[in-house]
Amino acid sequence: MQSSAADARACAELTRQHARTFAFASTFLPARKQRAAFALYTFCRRADDIVDKVDADRTPLIAREEMSVYRARLDRALDGRPDDAAFRELAWATAEFGIPRAVLEELLDALTADLTPTTFTTWDDVRRYAEGVASSVGEMLVYVFGTGQARSVAAAIRFARTLGVAMQMTNILRDVGEDARRSRCYLPIDDLRRFGIEHDDVLRSRIDPRSAEWQRFMRFQIARARELYREGARGIALLAPDARRCTWICAAGYGAILAAIERNGYNTFSTRARVSRWEQTRIVLGTWVSPDALVTPPPTSSAFR
Repeated sequence: MQSSAADARACAELTRQHARTFAFASTFLPARKQRAAFALYTFCRRADDIVDKVDADRTPLIAREEMSVYRARLDRALDGRPDDAAFRELAWATAEFGIPRAVLEELLDALTADLTPTTFTTWDDVRRYAEGVASSVGEMLVYVFGTGQARSVAAAIRFARTLGVAMQMTNILRDVGEDARRSRCYLPIDDLRRFGIEHDDVLRSRIDPRSAEWQRFMRFQIARARELYREGARGIALLAPDARRCTWICAAGYGAILAAIERNGYNTFSTRARVSRWEQTRIVLGTWVSPDALVTPPPTSSAFR
């Protein structure tokens, strides 16, 4: 079954509706790569929605059944029998760019595991979770974006997976309150205790974000995330030149959320950190004013400071 322009438009529309920054950054990609990026986003978004929409009426058991159906649909699509526009586009993208089935399955495995509330004792536990739900996406995109030299693929994937961890950690820090209302906490217990904070108090939103303990904890985690951004951004130089601007804008845009958290006084229980339109514009303009950043992003870039 062949994909069509209408299928591509459906994926583009969903991406623009739910991921405005990524959709905008993708306008700097060649049309063929942009189309594949939208196909991957749609695949990931629909899988993520299965997990995120669990509530009192839609139990984790139902979600697991839906994820099982979704996985079967993926198998059929990759075997040449896609059943809707999104899976037709995914089948085209995986064939066109050689995206391995294993990395698509890695994402579904991680999202399925997330249906069982888990406590994360150590930073390594959190990192493994982030690898599954976010680094897998970064790896998918490396195949689409391409690299300057074939031998750079493994290194580019390694850096992209690090950027994925940085972005997922940003999500975790931004959504502490929202996750707690869903009876979830993705913060490492060892780190919380190190700063005098109890895991159960986070889950019950009994934390005063103005307290010295919470402020020190958040400063530590933000510094860790920024170091991951600095490390991961080194891989931008390995990507094909026509994909570097898109990658830089996405990474810098997400990194800017950390500064928004700081401006909100580290209150991520009742306030959602957002990046202003001016900041988004500044990031985009920066890729023209300082084009060298697309090759070797400076560690002290204001996007990550």
